[in-house]
Amino acid sequence: MTDTDHANAGYRRLFDGPGLSIGLGLPLTGVRESTPAIEAEIRLAERAEAVGFDALWARDVPTYWPRFGDAGGAFDTWPLLSHVAAHTESIALGTSSVVLPLRHPIHIAKAAATVDRLSGGRLVLGIASGDRDPEYPAFGVDPDNRGESVRESVEALRVLWSESFPTIEGSWGRLEGDLDVLPKPTTETLPLLPTGNARQSTEWIARHGDGWLFYHLPESTLESYLETWRDLAGEKPFVIAVKVALADDPTADAEPLHLGHRAGVEWFRRYFRRLEEYGLDHVIVGLEADDPERAMETFATEVLDRL
Repeated sequence: MTDTDHANAGYRRLFDGPGLSIGLGLPLTGVRESTPAIEAEIRLAERAEAVGFDALWARDVPTYWPRFGDAGGAFDTWPLLSHVAAHTESIALGTSSVVLPLRHPIHIAKAAATVDRLSGGRLVLGIASGDRDPEYPAFGVDPDNRGESVRESVEALRVLWSESFPTIEGSWGRLEGDLDVLPKPTTETLPLLPTGNARQSTEWIARHGDGWLFYHLPESTLESYLETWRDLAGEKPFVIAVKVALADDPTADAEPLHLGHRAGVEWFRRYFRRLEEYGLDHVIVGLEADDPERAMETFATEVLDRL
């Protein structure tokens, strides 16, 4: 566990328990290349909470680049999470992940603290340097400065959340003690989970992050990453995202998917138990299914409830 000043209700929901917690990645309807039906998204979000998932994670994708093949759900991160918060009670709300170089830190600080307040402290922030090449010129951002931008933004966010009328300066601008940024979050500073390498060293992530959010990894690689992470970061949590497609045959062996697997529920049950045994703290499941509600309920009953 990291500093309790960072451990809001969402962070505790994900990481205070003794074993592996599991969340779902939005959009729950699986509509990734256009705008999903928000009524269906909210109904599925309510159902996800009811059947026992621990978190709902929203992408931050400012623009749609067809070559990338993913609109990230289309909706802007902050109003979407606020809407989800209004229709749920205790499930954690996450970003996976806010692209720091494309957003001004004052805007991030204000929007994130607002969602955190409106949700009763349920917001956990994945943060990233971004990976969609045309977005940087669209925002007038030099992609070569992404690493520095991430470091500056993290420093600024910590100060903006924890101090009143702060004095701080960066390439994004400066505050001279005559302005404050409100609201403040429910905890002294919101939990931040750098995603991938975020153009930083692992040592920097371990020192400045409240955990590490990574992509799907082969199991042997995951074990190696976890060993390194524990040496550097102690008990700070490690999170991965995994794409899951449930085969009709519950006994089906695994087939590789991009960043995940297609398999029967029996294989996934064994797989998630292994992840728990490795010491992984949380998994963001990206469900691929023609019938998302049925897949969600099957996964909850056959995998989640048996961990």
